[in-house]
Amino acid sequence: MARGDEPLLSQGRPSSDHSDERSVEEEDALLTGQKTQQSRDYGWAFWREVGLFVWAAIATALVILFAVLYSHQQQTSKPTPSGGGWKDGKPTGKRNLIFMVSDGVGPTSLSLTRSFRQAATGLPIDDVLVLDEYLIGSSRTRSTSSLITDSAAGATAFSCGQKSYNGAISVLPNRDPCGTVLEAAKRAGYMTGLVVTTRITDATPACFAAHVNHRDEEDRIAEQEVGEHPLGRVLDLMLGGGRCHFLPNSTDGSCRKDGRDIVDLAKKNGFSYVSDRKSFDGLNFGANVKLPLLGLFAGTDIPYEVDRRNMNDVYPSLDEMARTALAALKSATEDSDKGFFLMIEGSRIDHAGHGNDPVAQVHEVLAYDAAFASVLDFLAEDDVEGVLVGTSDHETGGLATARQLHDTYPEYHWFPTVLANATRSAENLAYQLRDHIAGKHISPLDTGITSPPRRPRSSSPSAEASSPSEGEVSPSPPTLSDGDLKSYIRTHLLASGLGVHDPSASEIHRLAHVATDPWPASYILADIISRRAQVGWTTHGHSAVDVNIYASDPEQARPLLGNRENTEVGRFLAEYLDLGDVVEEVTRDLVKKMEQGGNGWMGRELEDAAVRKVGEDHYEGDFKVKKRRQEGCGCLGEGQLHVH
Repeated sequence: MARGDEPLLSQGRPSSDHSDERSVEEEDALLTGQKTQQSRDYGWAFWREVGLFVWAAIATALVILFAVLYSHQQQTSKPTPSGGGWKDGKPTGKRNLIFMVSDGVGPTSLSLTRSFRQAATGLPIDDVLVLDEYLIGSSRTRSTSSLITDSAAGATAFSCGQKSYNGAISVLPNRDPCGTVLEAAKRAGYMTGLVVTTRITDATPACFAAHVNHRDEEDRIAEQEVGEHPLGRVLDLMLGGGRCHFLPNSTDGSCRKDGRDIVDLAKKNGFSYVSDRKSFDGLNFGANVKLPLLGLFAGTDIPYEVDRRNMNDVYPSLDEMARTALAALKSATEDSDKGFFLMIEGSRIDHAGHGNDPVAQVHEVLAYDAAFASVLDFLAEDDVEGVLVGTSDHETGGLATARQLHDTYPEYHWFPTVLANATRSAENLAYQLRDHIAGKHISPLDTGITSPPRRPRSSSPSAEASSPSEGEVSPSPPTLSDGDLKSYIRTHLLASGLGVHDPSASEIHRLAHVATDPWPASYILADIISRRAQVGWTTHGHSAVDVNIYASDPEQARPLLGNRENTEVGRFLAEYLDLGDVVEEVTRDLVKKMEQGGNGWMGRELEDAAVRKVGEDHYEGDFKVKKRRQEGCGCLGEGQLHVH
């Protein structure tokens, strides 16, 4: 066919061995719309291309698969656990259990702290606390004696898995002691420990290793914790504050009512003892620990984190103590077929709530969050199966991230940056004010004080050191004018301490006239910054709000998913270590010892009113409630200040 006679649609098309035949057939098909009947001959070149395509696809898939596996291994690089796991609904093998208590923390505490952290450090709104990523449920907190629990009844629910009355230290409403998960763990061969930032004799730690009718028996609690216990020594490690309850009352810094030396008793029972920052540092984060270990780093409570960070050379942090305890207990159980049980408490979050101090609150929660993260890191790196469970015993303060300041309808605001300007807690500033006045003379007419201030229980180092010993005569201080005092309050306490530069005359006047009583002064200081941040509080006590439950592994802690009673948390702790029968055995032994030798080791008997049941207590009119408290229930000594 001449070029001019070529089919129109074939012009310019590439040529091949079969192009002449294919071109005519393709042109006919296009013009007629009929499909060609050509049978293609797939040669070597075609099959080679198919093979190359298949090989490339398989190779690509393998590369993607290996990349995914490598990435997963990097993100979850944890040694294969030795033992551990669940079989027939029960845990098996060697395992560790870390139980963390954020005393006094309710859901609003997390909102407050999260927003504070974001605002203070310029983080985006989707930046959250470590705790936020491990939330699995919530807990109901009522006790047998009230819809609002105290820490003692709350911790008894955790330690014994049973409800009891407010004030009970692992004692039930029928006055019988109940075996605790820590005591059972020790009997079963586990190592045990307590880490707190309050007194080691305070309600939460006491409930795991002591039994007394009321939480105020802290001298007796100290004795039991070091081994003067119906079961013998049940603790291998204690780190926290509360040294005053271990020193004889003839010793400076003691708060005991008798002359017993509990530190000496601890040493006779095999404990090594450390009591200051230098000796704590010598433990080398657990590498140099000799168990059993008693570490008491403050006379009463370790200072709030916002204050402690300025005294880091004096007091260890919660995170440092937690990491030390974890390493020490891990090392001690290396050659054992049992692991350890460790309770870690962010104790002073509760105190910040009692004081209605939002500055102390956010820094305490952040310190607890850091310790929580360290425990997670430990579990991720450890080769023994383990789980972290965390919750609160109750909420404190009735905290709200909102506040109505005036009678008019409020604007929807709260200002976390106000809290970022503060450098001290209200409690610390109140003691600074007290010490400032104590070192100078000011007329009782100016302060409203008619007698010398009593020495309070305090975590403030200045409070521990500033009061003269009994019988000691203080030198006559120089004169301090009312104007000088108010200038000190305005510049040193408010501007420098709280970051408040616009105090009202009435605020300064109130501080100047209650300055020698630290608790009212601390309340006023906390209110000054709370109002400016528009943070609200409904009480200086506890509330009945449900609290959060956290776990390092929701699958391991499946029984705690959703909304639970606090006793279910306690029962889970025992079940995870397979101690249900052992807890019952320990309870029987404790009751038997009480029946055989009396219950003197449990402290004084309480009146029935102290262990009343919910429903027996009802509204009687506010004035009657006040009168009843003034008459007293035999629970507190005159002049004692406690936060529960």
